[in-house]
Amino acid sequence: MSDTPSSPQQDPSEASFQSTEGMFASQTAAEPDILAQVQAELAALQAKTGDLADQYLRAKADAENSRRRAEDEISKARKFAVESFAESLLPVADSLEAGLTIKDGTVEQIREGAQATLRQLIAALERNKVVAIAPTAGTKFDPHQHQAISVVPSEQEANTVVSLLQKGYSIADRVLRPALVTVTAPK
Repeated sequence: MSDTPSSPQQDPSEASFQSTEGMFASQTAAEPDILAQVQAELAALQAKTGDLADQYLRAKADAENSRRRAEDEISKARKFAVESFAESLLPVADSLEAGLTIKDGTVEQIREGAQATLRQLIAALERNKVVAIAPTAGTKFDPHQHQAISVVPSEQEANTVVSLLQKGYSIADRVLRPALVTVTAPK
């Protein structure tokens, strides 16, 4: 026999049962703490979700309001875009009507009135950025601003303007109507 005291032998299934009971006991003791912690985290996440949902709805409403305001401004701009132009043409119309009321005017008076009215019209067009395109003879032909009506032989360099048949007009660097010109033929 041996000198060491013998320890009571435990059945292995009994040992695992006791450790499971201990684990279960420690788990049930910690369970209220974990549950409270998880519930607190859940409440915080729900509050954050509600806050984010509110922010999203507000941002969406702001975007919709901005879009609506922009559409209204565009609509008004289109509707009243010609208002300034029309206002600048009213004095021209008044001058033409006044000229037509004169019954006993001389040819010279009518001519002076027509020239004054033309100056008013040109000034009104220029105020609204409508500029005449009137190339002089010898100007290089520009297909973006000129339309060649005919090609004639000339002593000038090829593809240059010989004569102007009708002025063209542009508005803010965009051609409304090209100038009608006669162009030199290639040699």
